[in-house]
Amino acid sequence: MRVVLLSTYDLGRQPFGLASPAAWLRRAGHDVTAIDLSRDRLHDDVVRAADLVACYLPMHTATRLALPVIDTVRLINPQARIAAYGLYAPLNATLLRDRGVSIVLGPEAEHALVEVASATANAVDLQPSVPRLTFIQPDRAGLPELDRYASLQMPDGTTKIVGATDATRGCKHRCRHCPIVPVYDGQFRVVPVDVVMADVRAQVQLGATHIAFGDPDFFNGPAHARKIVEALHRECPSVTYDAIIKVEHLLAHRDLLPLLADTACLFVTSAVESVDDTVLAKLEKGHTRADFITAAGLCRAAGLTLVPTFVAFTPWTTIPAYADMLRVVSDLGLVSHVAPVQWGIRLLVTWDSRLLELPEIQSSVGAFDAKTLTFPWRHADPRIDLLQQQVMSLAGVRAGQTREGIFRAVCEVAHVNLVLPSRSAIPYMNEPWYC
Repeated sequence: MRVVLLSTYDLGRQPFGLASPAAWLRRAGHDVTAIDLSRDRLHDDVVRAADLVACYLPMHTATRLALPVIDTVRLINPQARIAAYGLYAPLNATLLRDRGVSIVLGPEAEHALVEVASATANAVDLQPSVPRLTFIQPDRAGLPELDRYASLQMPDGTTKIVGATDATRGCKHRCRHCPIVPVYDGQFRVVPVDVVMADVRAQVQLGATHIAFGDPDFFNGPAHARKIVEALHRECPSVTYDAIIKVEHLLAHRDLLPLLADTACLFVTSAVESVDDTVLAKLEKGHTRADFITAAGLCRAAGLTLVPTFVAFTPWTTIPAYADMLRVVSDLGLVSHVAPVQWGIRLLVTWDSRLLELPEIQSSVGAFDAKTLTFPWRHADPRIDLLQQQVMSLAGVRAGQTREGIFRAVCEVAHVNLVLPSRSAIPYMNEPWYC
């Protein structure tokens, strides 16, 4: 069967979510074309020749971008079966079916896609649970070269070519606002060390000098993480890496932080979300304001760069609380560590989100919006919504400015007077979106 796999957006990285199913499908003997639409065009002749077109939907932005692509595929090739897979496919199943998608799968879709393509399954509905797969090495043949993707900007002005892979999938935590929770519900899957290293090895051979681990939390399995970083550094000592780790895991596994630094981890991203304990409790993040401050100190002591991310605007955000967040980040010397877009991120209430369990959310959201794929909400204080719009405007139109310069502009619109401490530059990805 002729299968076309499509990705619309994956954080500026070569999509793991195309490479993994491509390996499974090619192993089963299918003709697979993998196209990353964030880098290449979708040609009509490719669509016309396809028997199955499968769209990878790992996140909110990717799903919004995929909807018009699905319409185009239906128009060009009405006979082709259209599938959607990935984290956001089951969350938006009704909308996708209304657009002509007949096969909706979750994020562990490799085996199911092979069944569909092999005609051992005439139709596949939503997977009732997260399957357990025997993972194999992803096949990145036909995808754009790694140097066409986001690069890592180093403090000395040089750049690194970035590869990306997953050491685990899913997450054992149930943060209330996280889109992973409705699908995985506290489950996670470990990718064997040899499979991870085979994928890393292949990307290093293609020029990667830095590996971004895309796991929702690299320390979901701390012993597994140790094996991965030790194997990576032993085999590729000049290759650096980064990972995502929860604040509570930075504290619980503080003994591993020096190992990360010693094995060339350049930075750790952590979804701090807020410095307001009330908001953190609402989101069930599992950490407090004090925990974040402690984690920042532990990372600095270990020689690790901590990159916090935030959901700065929520229904519980106040003007003083927003100003407090700016002050805390400044006091910790982390201004240059934060991508400017993070100062304006607004809480998304998606389909099946655990946020809808909260009475105050139920009473404040509007009807589901098929364009934004969210339940829209307005803050009780209109000044908050205005401030969010102003901050996002600053983050967007001042992309050429330094992070410190944009932070000062954000402080101005928030009416916060701060004196920034002098800090050295840090490595950062030149495509900083994180949703």
